[in-house]
Formats: sequence, C-alpha cells, structure tokens
Amino acid sequence: MKTYSFTADKKSRIDEFLRKVLPDAIGKEVSNSKLRRLIISGNVYVSGRQIRVPAFSLFSGSQVSVRVDEERLLFEKSVDDISFELTAENVLFEDDSIIVVNKPAHFPTEAGMVSSRDNLHEAVIRYLWRKNPSLRNPPYVGIMHRLDRDTSGVILFTKTRAANAPCHDMFEKHVAKKVYVALVTEKPSSKEFSVEFPMGRISPKSQAAKWGRLSEQNGGLPSKTDFSVRSEEKICGENVFLIECRLYTGRTHQIRVHLASKNLPIFGDVLYGGKDFERIMLHAESLRFPHPVSGEIMEIKAPCPFF
Repeated sequence: MKTYSFTADKKSRIDEFLRKVLPDAIGKEVSNSKLRRLIISGNVYVSGRQIRVPAFSLFSGSQVSVRVDEERLLFEKSVDDISFELTAENVLFEDDSIIVVNKPAHFPTEAGMVSSRDNLHEAVIRYLWRKNPSLRNPPYVGIMHRLDRDTSGVILFTKTRAANAPCHDMFEKHVAKKVYVALVTEKPSSKEFSVEFPMGRISPKSQAAKWGRLSEQNGGLPSKTDFSVRSEEKICGENVFLIECRLYTGRTHQIRVHLASKNLPIFGDVLYGGKDFERIMLHAESLRFPHPVSGEIMEIKAPCPFF
C-alpha cells in the first residue's frame, strides 16, 4: 500500500482531479470506475479528512492524499462470488424505513475496488427499484453494518436518511444484539464459555488481513463473546458442533479469532486454522434492535442454512 500526495491548483471535483494526476503518479492509466471505487472504499483524504464522495469539491490549495494498493487497483482478481438477485423470499422484514435481508454466503456486502464485482448493497437497490420502477433515480439504501463475504444471515439496511442516525447509534453503542451460529470440528471442553481480550490487526498491510490478540498499548481494542454449545451434528462425514455466539463488541473477525483462540477454529475458516470446506460455516442467525422510528423492540431471524 503506497500513499500519494497532491495539491489542488484550482477548484474541481475530487474524482476529476484524481483522473488527471493519479495516472502520472503511478505510471498507468486508471479507469473512471476504479477511481470511483478508490474514493468510495475510503482511501482518499483531503486535509486529513476521509472523503468517500466522488463529487466532493476541492479548492485551490487543498491537500489530497491517496492510499493505493496497486495490485488491487490495476488488476481485477478473479473471484468466485455467486450470482445473486434479491427476491421477496430473502427479505426478512421491510417497512418504509428499513429493510432486513438474509444475506447468502460467497457474496460481498458492499462495493470494493473491483468495479465489476456485484454486492448485496447493489442487489438491495435493484430489488427496491424493481418494486417502484417509476423512480427516476435509484432508491436510497444505507449501509449500517456489514457481514464478511462468506458469512450468511441477517443484515439491516436503511431506506431513508432519517433512519441512519438512530440505526448507526444502536450498532455503535451495541444496543442492537447479534446472535451468530458457527460450526467447529473440535469438541469444546465445556458447554458454555466466554472469550475476552484486546484484539486488532496482526498481519502486515501487504498480506491477507488477519486479526488476533493485540495489547491495548499496541492499538488493540476490547472484545468479548459468550459461547454455548447447542448440539453435535454430522455434515459431509464430519462430526461438528453447533456453537451459539453472542457478541458484546463488534471487532473485525471477532468470532473467528475468539473461537480459534480456544483451539476451535470454524469449519472452513482456513485463515484461522480451520479445516477446508466450501465456505466458512458462520451464520448471523438473529438481530434484536429498537425500530429506528417507532422504538418497538424487534427480533429478526434467518434460518440456519447448515443442515
């Protein structure tokens, strides 16, 4: 990951400015769609402030810095994402303010660097537009939280900007309660257990992102998960244990790291020591939260797809 710095010489949009200066800096042409993804993915800063809006206005003298992973920006890696169109069957709840859907595995939540790669956010927009084709512009859909590409299950999007603040607060303050289920191939030593320690990214920027135990002095953040064993099952000839996971915090890869720390890596989670399988067997089973408008306590569930 390299950082390039520029100074704007006149008023212009951030995407137009980068279209002129970035190719010369890196020595290669960059498509408009990739420039847009670079901005939306949070890699552009103006005077130290992260900018995700391609139409953001620069002024003469504005200081612009851009973080570029040239391998990701200049080459489109092949991915094995599924093809997915959201239908009413996968909508768990919808009203005028929010839409809650059952995300499939092998499908990213949001746009990344590769412009041609589909994602759930775009699929929700398409679904809502099909329901109301008279709209001149795409319907608004806000991303409030995320699930990893290989994690399935409950995920909430907003349909109005007015719903953003209360939804953001309930995830930020952990008022929204998430329950996941995971499959492990090793037998847990106890029926119920908890894991709690500070964690953060432990891999270099140039390698696959991996999180783990990291002291608070080195930037680690508190993390805690409660676990309980629900049942013992068999899948594809493997004896597996279905684990319920209740989050108190929302760190990246938290459940995966916590289970691996107890020598219980998730089935399919090769990054953290699990046996190879068709997917990482982790599923967001339920989400309990106050409705952003009415305040009514809601609990939305997505059936477990493992068996």
